[in-house]
Amino acid sequence: MKVVFCTREYAELSGGHNTWLGRFLPYLHRHGIEPRVLCFPLTADKEFPTVRSLRQAGLSCQTVSEEEAEYTEQRVRWILERVSEDPPDVFVANAVIPAAYYAGRWLREAGIPTVGICHVGGAYPLYKGLLDQFVFGEVSYRVSAFVCVSKHLEQMVNERNPGILVRNIPCGIPIPERIAKTPDGRLRLAYVGRLIEEPKRISETTHALCRTVREIPGTEAVIYGDGPDRAAVEQVLREDGEGLPVYLAGFLENDLIQKRLLECHAVVLLSDHEGLGLSLLEGMASGVVPIALRGAPGVTEFVVDNVTGLLVENRGDSFVAAIRRLREDPALWARLSRSARMKAEAEYSEEKCAERWQEVLKALLHRTGSRKPLRIPRRIHLPPVHPDFVFRDKRVRQLHQRLMRPVKRYMIRMKYQYPSIFSSH
Repeated sequence: MKVVFCTREYAELSGGHNTWLGRFLPYLHRHGIEPRVLCFPLTADKEFPTVRSLRQAGLSCQTVSEEEAEYTEQRVRWILERVSEDPPDVFVANAVIPAAYYAGRWLREAGIPTVGICHVGGAYPLYKGLLDQFVFGEVSYRVSAFVCVSKHLEQMVNERNPGILVRNIPCGIPIPERIAKTPDGRLRLAYVGRLIEEPKRISETTHALCRTVREIPGTEAVIYGDGPDRAAVEQVLREDGEGLPVYLAGFLENDLIQKRLLECHAVVLLSDHEGLGLSLLEGMASGVVPIALRGAPGVTEFVVDNVTGLLVENRGDSFVAAIRRLREDPALWARLSRSARMKAEAEYSEEKCAERWQEVLKALLHRTGSRKPLRIPRRIHLPPVHPDFVFRDKRVRQLHQRLMRPVKRYMIRMKYQYPSIFSSH
C-alpha cells in the first residue's frame, strides 16, 4: 500500500504533528506500507529537521518553498502534479490547511480516498474552518475519513453526524526502557513545545515557572522550544527570572526530546486547550509527572488528577501549590510517575496507535471504487476563502483585481497632486 502524507515546517518550528510523523512513518515503512511526504517549508535554501530525519530513514520527502508556491492555487497544483507522478492508494492531508484538503477534490475523483486530521483543540479557529469546509461542507471537498487525536474531538465531530468515517487515533509515542530518576535534592520542571501565546499561553507559563522557582527552594525549570513569541519569553526571563534557575534551552530535534525529558521530574503544559498535548505523553512515557490545567479538553483524557498527574485550576496559586506538593512529597512523585508511565504504555504507545492507523488505511482501501486517471485542471477554481483560513489561504488575484490596483494607485497620487479637484464643497 502506498500512502502520501502532507506536512509543513519552517524555521526550526516543527510542532507535535511533525514529531509524530518523524516516528510514525518509519514505523509504517517497517510494516509494509510505503509512505511518501509532501512538505511545505517557507524557505528554499534549508533542509528542516523533519525533512532531514525522514530522508535519513530512507523515506521520500519532496519539498516546495513559498517562493515556488506562494498562492493556494499553486500549492494545490503542486500537490496534484506530485501525486500524479506516482499515485498512492490513500492521501493524508494532515496539517497542510487548506491546500492539501482542496487538492482532495481531484484526488477523490480519481478514486484516491483522502484523510483529514484534527490536531488542534475545539476552541482553535482552524478547527471550525476544517469542519465547516472539509467535513460538513460542499460534498466535493469533503474528506473520505477524519482522524481526531483525542476522544473529545471525535465526540464533537460525531455529534454533528458527518456521514464519513471518523476515528480517534492519538499520536503514538515510543516507550523508552529508561525512566526518570527520583528527585534528589532538586525538582526539575520542563516545558516542551512551541513558544506561542495562543494556545500555549507561553508568557503566562514562563511567569508561572519563574514564580514557582522563586517561592519553592530546590526547584528549577527549563523551556525547550522555539516559535514566534520567543522574544516575549526572553523578556519575561529578563524581567521576572533574573538570577533564577529558569532556562530557555531552545529548539530540540525530535530524537532528543525524550532524552532531555528523562533528565526532568515534571512536564508542564498550561494551555487553555489542546488537541492532545503530545509533550505530556512523551514525559509520561518516561515516568515524568505531567501537570496541566483542569479545564483543557484532550489533555484531561490521560492526565487524571492525583492518579497519572496533577491538574491545576490556574497558572498562579494552584500551580505553585501543585509543584510544592511534588517537591515536598517524594512518595507522591513516585506514585504518579509509575501510574503515568503505565497509562502511556497501555493506551498511547507507538505500536498501538499505528495499528489503529493501519486499520483505517485498509478500510479506506477496501471501500475504494475503480481508479481513474488523475485529472489536473488547467485552472484551479476554489470556493471563497473561509474566514478561519484568512491567514493561510492566499489566493491569486483575479484579472479585475490586478487591473484595479494600478488604478487605485493612480487615483491616490492624483488626489495628493490636485487636492482641490477631489475636495468636497
